[in-house]
Amino acid sequence: MIDTSFNVYSDARGGDPDATSPTLRAYHKFLWSKPLPSGDRFDLRDDEPGYYLYHDSALGNFALGSDAITHSYKTHIKKKWLTTQIPKEVQELFDRGSTIGAYIVFPNNQVDRKHTINQARGVSRLIDDRFDLTLECIRRFYIGEPNPLGESLNRYAAFFQLFETFKGYVEFFLLDDLVNERGDVKFYLPFDDFQSPPEFKDVKDYLVYKNRVESFIKSRNRRIEDYATRTKT
Repeated sequence: MIDTSFNVYSDARGGDPDATSPTLRAYHKFLWSKPLPSGDRFDLRDDEPGYYLYHDSALGNFALGSDAITHSYKTHIKKKWLTTQIPKEVQELFDRGSTIGAYIVFPNNQVDRKHTINQARGVSRLIDDRFDLTLECIRRFYIGEPNPLGESLNRYAAFFQLFETFKGYVEFFLLDDLVNERGDVKFYLPFDDFQSPPEFKDVKDYLVYKNRVESFIKSRNRRIEDYATRTKT
């Protein structure tokens, strides 16, 4: 039911897979329609007009959209000085990041016309679309610590409360390989506690990042395969 080698750009009809790949949408619906830590089911619908995926129950109403959680920076203008030096490696990361293991869902309904989580992590200079840094923000949200995405995460607090704890969130979305045994985020590159924008110093820096991101995608795809197999049986 889940092909973790499937490239979601292949059926996106030239668009953004987050919006136009029917396979990616079907995979999200299957993977995340399951019991929450409370035991209540979080069933998702794809037949609600105007919504990508939708949940409506006593738990609340939740509109969700797909989001890529790995980034090759292939099209980032400000990183062309770097990515044009190693186009083969950048393309490899882009392709690896086009499988289901590199995607997640977040609430995508705008609140008070402010940024969604997806938008906020894309425009924040302290996050720069890095998911390890996003996950650290989510970890801090659960323990009430300030973080660069705090305002945005707080707007969707009801969604995160569904998973009760950071551990519950990580396990629900099969993100275990980006967290160590102590429950701390495993950063792709050295972390300075959000003191400065994350930047690649050189090609070597990017290649370290690439290796760790690809390792995460590979591990998460394996978890997804295992989960899908258990669910089928």
